[in-house]
Amino acid sequence: MLKLSCKGARQFDLVDYLASLGHHPQKISNQDYWYLSPLRTERTPSFKVNRRLNSWYDHGIGKGGNLIDFGVLYFNCSVSDLLHRLALRAAPDFSFHPPTVSADEKKEDKIVILANRPLNSPALLGYIQKRQIPVEIARHFCEEVDFLLYGKKYTVIGFRNEAGGYELRSEHFKGSSSPKDVTFINNHTQQVSVFEGFFSFLSFFSATDRAVLPSNCLVLNSLSFLEKSRPLMEQHQTIQLFLDRDTAGINHTQLALKWDNDRYIDRTDFYQGHKDLNDWLVSHHHNPKENQRKGKRL
Repeated sequence: MLKLSCKGARQFDLVDYLASLGHHPQKISNQDYWYLSPLRTERTPSFKVNRRLNSWYDHGIGKGGNLIDFGVLYFNCSVSDLLHRLALRAAPDFSFHPPTVSADEKKEDKIVILANRPLNSPALLGYIQKRQIPVEIARHFCEEVDFLLYGKKYTVIGFRNEAGGYELRSEHFKGSSSPKDVTFINNHTQQVSVFEGFFSFLSFFSATDRAVLPSNCLVLNSLSFLEKSRPLMEQHQTIQLFLDRDTAGINHTQLALKWDNDRYIDRTDFYQGHKDLNDWLVSHHHNPKENQRKGKRL
């Protein structure tokens, strides 16, 4: 049997390796391969493999790395156990793919923000309306952003974080620019509502039918910021959790409830049967009579 080192394992092509495990990309954009996360349950692909760099990043849990990092999480095993697994099925199942990336290529791989302005693109406004977010609400909290990636210019919806970076979305793109951080909207109340992503936050605002937000709002922009945000959240008397109803979101909700079951409140029962608050909002607009019968209001 082939004896495999960590260095050797890191050279296996991640795309080929995922295929050998039964996972195939939902979307390919240049060198970026987007998957439904193999590490959790989701409906929208947010697990990205950059084939040129031979690295992965799961936007839902805020973790990434090389093939070894992935395998240890996927199989919940030690590095030595993973190397043994890989050696058993090394060839011909998947190929070696040692990434050779120049300094210029590394620069190209980073998102570079070129310009920002008020939302006005018909395509982006159409996408916002498809998500059932009123245009005036989206324009209040979001911007239209031009950025460069792999030498190509893109225009998307940008949602700014506290460090000056952006969450970037369109119907065909999901990503973020550095630096990554949370977004905090301070309305000077003793209650904070916590969201995983900004479309859930916009849905909350849309569903309240009020001119102003009834609470402070914290958009994590990645579940990896939940624990880091604990001091900020606990400056409030009440903390409402509106995280996604996938495995990662449910696990992080349960974690917060263990910190303080009196102050942290799980509000995901409001959109039970839906992936997140925006999924519920879209369904609500498609079936308004059913939701009115249930009397569901935020």
